[in-house]
Amino acid sequence: MAKYKVEITGINTSKLQVLSNKEIEELFLKMQNGDKDAKEKLVYGNLRLVLSILQRFNNTKYNMDDLFQVGVIGLIKAIDNFDTSLNLRLSTYAVPLIIGEVKRYIRDNTSVRVSRSIKDLAYKIIKFQEEYLSLHGSQPTNAIIAKALGIDEYEIAYALDSLKDPMSIFEPIYNDGGDTIYLSDQIADVKDLSTDKDMLISLRKALMKLKQREKEILISRFIVGKTQMEIADILGISQAQVSRIEKSAIQNVRNLIK
Repeated sequence: MAKYKVEITGINTSKLQVLSNKEIEELFLKMQNGDKDAKEKLVYGNLRLVLSILQRFNNTKYNMDDLFQVGVIGLIKAIDNFDTSLNLRLSTYAVPLIIGEVKRYIRDNTSVRVSRSIKDLAYKIIKFQEEYLSLHGSQPTNAIIAKALGIDEYEIAYALDSLKDPMSIFEPIYNDGGDTIYLSDQIADVKDLSTDKDMLISLRKALMKLKQREKEILISRFIVGKTQMEIADILGISQAQVSRIEKSAIQNVRNLIK
């Protein structure tokens, strides 16, 4: 996809019609007189306006076909509510409605909601960083940012993290040709083991029957709470090997407590 081009499935964007102001005025007059085709022509004649607005969202993770459809909804709302008696162009009236529809769609389809104040702070931090870099030729420290914006240093990382996309714990992060390592494998398990006594006894017996390395890895992972990377460093093996041994050990425990 070109940097400043929006590609929409099933639409040749280079051949979209562009209406003149006079043509728009005539179509509105026809629409007010009951011409049902006039509204459709107004919509198709202003699709380039929607595409021009979508350029600013071109680098987002959202599907451009979906955003285009949402933008068209904003355009239709603008056409339905446009007051031809005002000395105003349709494009001037339609732009904020189209942008509003797109932003509303993005907001409603964001899996993690972050307060506006935190995001605003993040944008202020980024702006300050850019201005400081331009002026001094180096990145400001957190202490400088905090003092300039009147905030605590811990708020900087918290605010900037709000702009990051959430990641699934099942996101694959490494594959050496064998078992895939997922993000969940990097997360330490620090939960207290709360289950019934019979299960605890069965687990202890099963652990006693495992190979020494399997037992060490399970205890380190699920009792001590270490990550696979930490265990790999201690044992002098790769994280992929730790992952394979862990999965094998878990399966052996399941078989032993059946």
